[in-house]
Amino acid sequence: MSVIHGDMQAYALTLDKFLDHGAKWHPEVEVVTAREGGGADRIGYAALRERSRRASVVLAGLGVVAGDRVATLAWNTQAHVETWFAVMGMGAVCHTLNPRLAEAHLAGMVAKSQPRVLVVAADLAPLARRIAAKADTIEHVLSIDGSVDEDDGVLAIDALEPMVASAQGEVAWGGFDEHAPCGLCFTSGTTGAPKGVSYTHRAVFLHTLRALQADTMALSARDSVLLAVPMFHANGWGVPFATPAVGARLVLPGRHLDGASLAALINAESVTVALGVATVWLALVEHLEATGGQTPSLRRVIVGGAPIAPALMQRIEQRLGVTVQTSWGMTEMSPTGTVATPDDPARTAHHSGRPSIGVDLLLTDADGVALPQQRDVEGHLRVRGASTIQRYFGETEPAVDRDGWFATGDLARIDRDGNLAITGRAKDLIKSGGEWINPAEIEDIVGEFSDVSLAAVIGRGHPKWGERPVLLVEMREGSAMSDAALIEALRDRVVSWWVPDSVIRVDRMPLAATGKIDRMRLRAEFGGASGDPGA
Repeated sequence: MSVIHGDMQAYALTLDKFLDHGAKWHPEVEVVTAREGGGADRIGYAALRERSRRASVVLAGLGVVAGDRVATLAWNTQAHVETWFAVMGMGAVCHTLNPRLAEAHLAGMVAKSQPRVLVVAADLAPLARRIAAKADTIEHVLSIDGSVDEDDGVLAIDALEPMVASAQGEVAWGGFDEHAPCGLCFTSGTTGAPKGVSYTHRAVFLHTLRALQADTMALSARDSVLLAVPMFHANGWGVPFATPAVGARLVLPGRHLDGASLAALINAESVTVALGVATVWLALVEHLEATGGQTPSLRRVIVGGAPIAPALMQRIEQRLGVTVQTSWGMTEMSPTGTVATPDDPARTAHHSGRPSIGVDLLLTDADGVALPQQRDVEGHLRVRGASTIQRYFGETEPAVDRDGWFATGDLARIDRDGNLAITGRAKDLIKSGGEWINPAEIEDIVGEFSDVSLAAVIGRGHPKWGERPVLLVEMREGSAMSDAALIEALRDRVVSWWVPDSVIRVDRMPLAATGKIDRMRLRAEFGGASGDPGA
């Protein structure tokens, strides 16, 4: 006799379901956006869903279909969140652009992703025009968070708000394969050409469920969550999906992350959990120390993007009266890899927490061979999991080895309790304030000067930014070129925060046995933290 087994419903893990859930079960819970000059705009999840559905109608009317890319160049605001769900809900792909990157990098990313529509914050319209002028595929540019009055006669920018207000009809959300792409984020071009990471609905859905676990971000309907992580940083760490999933209030700061603005927003909205890089919280602490202010509602601060100095972590916890949760991740992981548990008494600044289910870690030697011992030894870190990259956007070759492990480029240790500690980077990149800097690009520009024989850029420890670049040069004999001239030559060629803090002249650049510049020696001699003897 045959047995007929039961079955479960097909329920595709697509991101529209998060906002649908928030709208149905937490309809009046607010998304709050800080307004320029004070005050805030507010909208409940139900109304936000309605506006997002109308925005999908607008995009469909402009010819956007499932699989098309829609780029955004915007800050953390209600309108940006609405655009995200409008794009992803209809099955299109949201390509978030970082306005802090060099224009050439942004243009290169757009050339690869080929978006049909660019949605831009009004105050970024000049940058959007320059990018769109170099992209053949952009058919429409829409402004949010204000309108653009001036018309350059070449590229029209239309305000999205009146189009949403008058939209008629409906566009279906969901109904597509959960493995379909939903988002695209590039890795900033720090190892050469920028690489695109294409997120899928399933991967981000599972990432959100991991983030909500009690030993991870642990968000709930009782929380008011301040997202100080830019939404163009790897899905804003997944928070715009996590908050409607549990009915937490989502508080958005716009583009203003100074200490005074953050303190006012935290107190006005009774923020309980805040997320962002360490330098954001340093600005908040400095403001409160100067003014004697308090943020009594704040309980937890989740820090990522770069390691935090122990002294800064202690300062934040003591001044704000909060628990700091450290974390580690990367764009290729959607992005969260490990997070310290909320109330771990053994937490330290050096530890980045443990992985939750769906993320696996492996330490290998330089050739990718797994180390026989995985605890309390240093190795090259590899990762795999449901929200980890398989291959980069537009590439045919996989980004992982035959067993599915992705090489992060980091050196790390895992202690006996499973806590991850990043101990170094296998490559020469510099991480300053949570952002990567590519020394090779700076060296190439300096090397164009005939007065310079050899040049190297290394990271030097910095109490606020983690690392800052310094430029070491061996000048040709008889050169009259000044340090100021070297620095000035970089200002129009790289973004401002890439410009080295100082120039150090050496009589002879140290060379390794291969004839290459000995960077290890340079770091040992000149890479000490500010205030250290080697600084």
